[in-house]
Amino acid sequence: MGRLIVLTGPSGVGKGTLLRSLLERHPELYLSVSATTRAPRSGEVNGEDYFFVPRGTFERMIANGELLEWAEFAGNLYGTPRTPVEEQIRHGRWVILEIELEGARQIRKTFPEAFRIFILPPSLPELEFRIRGRGQDTEDAIARRLQRAQEEINAASEFDIQIVNDNFDKTLERIELTLFAPVVC
Repeated sequence: MGRLIVLTGPSGVGKGTLLRSLLERHPELYLSVSATTRAPRSGEVNGEDYFFVPRGTFERMIANGELLEWAEFAGNLYGTPRTPVEEQIRHGRWVILEIELEGARQIRKTFPEAFRIFILPPSLPELEFRIRGRGQDTEDAIARRLQRAQEEINAASEFDIQIVNDNFDKTLERIELTLFAPVVC
């Protein structure tokens, strides 16, 4: 039976790394590819990393109800195309979305049977350490990410389960147990 799984958490919490490892260990899972209006970054492949579409096309997708969720970040639109997700679920596959809080809230409305997981940092200081360790952000950007992270963490209780990423291997194992452990009656 198909299933939709939503993975959310603040920037820097390790969602992407956890998801890559989960997909390597469970190739039967299907990762949904998002659409975006932003330009491809070096090395990104259309249809693999994102579906890169013009703003007008994206706006048409919104108007026609072709997205399960969508949001605007830094002047670019991002969203989850509905048809590929629904097709995979109809074929019995488990589909994973790695999306932001706003999108996860939309999914709760458009696809209420989705299983939603929120990944938490061990603490805000640890999250700041991880964000700084990437070496990609200005001080302003770090401050904005941390403020947004606090807002997202405050919403963690809206999710079916919250998992603290305090140890990568244990966190991955907790996600696997959550998804694949047999239900005990």
